[in-house]
Amino acid sequence: MAVHKAAENWTLIDTAMARGRQGWAVLRDQGPGQVQFWFLALLIGAASGFAALFFRLGIDLLQSALYRVEDVTRLASAARNLPWYLFILWPTLGGLVVGLLLFKLSPGGRVRSVAEVIEGAALRDGRVERRAGLASALASLITLGSGGSSGREGPVVHLAAVIATWLNDLIQARGITARDLLGCAVAAAVSASFNAPIAGALFALEVVLRHFAVHAFAPIVIASAIGTVINRMEFGGVTEFDLNQQSPLEFYVELPAFLMLGLVCGVVAVILMRSIFWTDDRAEALRARLGVPPWIRPAVAGALLGCIAIFFPQIIGVGYETTSLALTGELLLRETIVIAIVKVAAVAITMGGRMGGGIFSPSLMVGSLVGLAFGLIATAAFPTVSGSPTLYALAGMGAVAAAVLGAPISTTLIVFELTGDWQTGLAVMVAVSTSTALASRLVDRSFFLTQLERRGVHLSKGPQAYLLCMFRVSNVMRAPDHARAVPTDDVWEALEAGVFIDPNATLEKAMPMFEQTARMWLPVVRIGDEGEPPQILGTLHHVDALARYNKALTATAAEEHS
Repeated sequence: MAVHKAAENWTLIDTAMARGRQGWAVLRDQGPGQVQFWFLALLIGAASGFAALFFRLGIDLLQSALYRVEDVTRLASAARNLPWYLFILWPTLGGLVVGLLLFKLSPGGRVRSVAEVIEGAALRDGRVERRAGLASALASLITLGSGGSSGREGPVVHLAAVIATWLNDLIQARGITARDLLGCAVAAAVSASFNAPIAGALFALEVVLRHFAVHAFAPIVIASAIGTVINRMEFGGVTEFDLNQQSPLEFYVELPAFLMLGLVCGVVAVILMRSIFWTDDRAEALRARLGVPPWIRPAVAGALLGCIAIFFPQIIGVGYETTSLALTGELLLRETIVIAIVKVAAVAITMGGRMGGGIFSPSLMVGSLVGLAFGLIATAAFPTVSGSPTLYALAGMGAVAAAVLGAPISTTLIVFELTGDWQTGLAVMVAVSTSTALASRLVDRSFFLTQLERRGVHLSKGPQAYLLCMFRVSNVMRAPDHARAVPTDDVWEALEAGVFIDPNATLEKAMPMFEQTARMWLPVVRIGDEGEPPQILGTLHHVDALARYNKALTATAAEEHS
């Protein structure tokens, strides 16, 4: 009897294990269409939410210790009473630590941020670099804690992507499942960082996945919700910015002013983005010319920031205190303009100097300052038909941030959720739409996509462009023993005419060669060292390349519309 009972137990265990393996296979292959996937979204949402929370608390703790303040939301005010040398000391030491950290652990000495997450979603099966990502998160925490002038959203998004990568590798997720888990992690991180569940979900869809497919919506919303719950467990249900007054809008009559504000903010956003890229290029050229080690560069940037912070402590950290003052109209016109200019320079030095942090919080601060300055001028010029200058500050905040992120939908919503002011939607939407439309013509759609374009990753042009980068010639070519291989004599004849392609090249390079040479196939050749004959590995056929490309386009379209 006991033996029979034990046999039954083992049968139950074997059945449970088989069903477990079957369940993992369902999650791995058909995850977004299964209810079980939602529980996985809940798990990764909780992990990413806590990571964002601890990252924020870590910055607050470091700022409190270094700058001797209890309330870091009043950092700029409290820091005015500190000795001047601390403003230089802490950012310089922070930059030195960041430089050494990135030099050792991050290839290229760059901080990984939102751009790499977008690239991971599009080209790397929902994965990012794990070691470089953890090093980047630590570098950004040190940068912001020691006085760097950047934001926390970029590092948080990439840290969440590292968590998603770990989970994807653990369950061997591929394709749609892996990308949707990445979106869940991003949504939870943004929501937990800013107490903005709607914007967190839409940010993941609009910026990272870059589609609004139904299969991704439910799990991403679940992850975003749990991220918000984690934020509110620590900080309560309060908004990031407290607007002390309602912002009236004289409808219709005042809307042209917000159209103009949007254009101004679009120009400012482009200046902010291009100043970062210009600083990065000039700093690298100067470093190379002087022969300075790469890890010194962030320390020099920190020293420059410290010199600025002596006179303008508003640039330290994410700058939420100054943003709040702008949104409540507590700044004068002159100081508003000056602080906006100085903040742009500080952000360019921080990010161009290869320190850590993101771009979103600085764009909020610059936008609120530009909007307030515009509002002060507009209301003074037309006092009888204009509302409060603070309404312009709110609209400007959204307009600059939307143009920088290239995300008008999620940015509009995040402005509402950060402030709790839902009554001025028309003004914000008008300013956001015009700023985004203008800025997207002057850069490659957004700050992140422009970063990728500068590295030769053409995501801004859509899947019809970047999918070609995913396929190496060696994976598409026909080997010499293929049933329909080109005769060897014909291959050598083409090679002698100088027509060939390297096996490590991608279809992005091969497709134009087909058009230029008017050939239906190209020899695939590995060129050896001097004196060694070329090695013919096979041939790349136009029809094969087109078939692989069309298959990838079909799969992408199916994912985006499912």
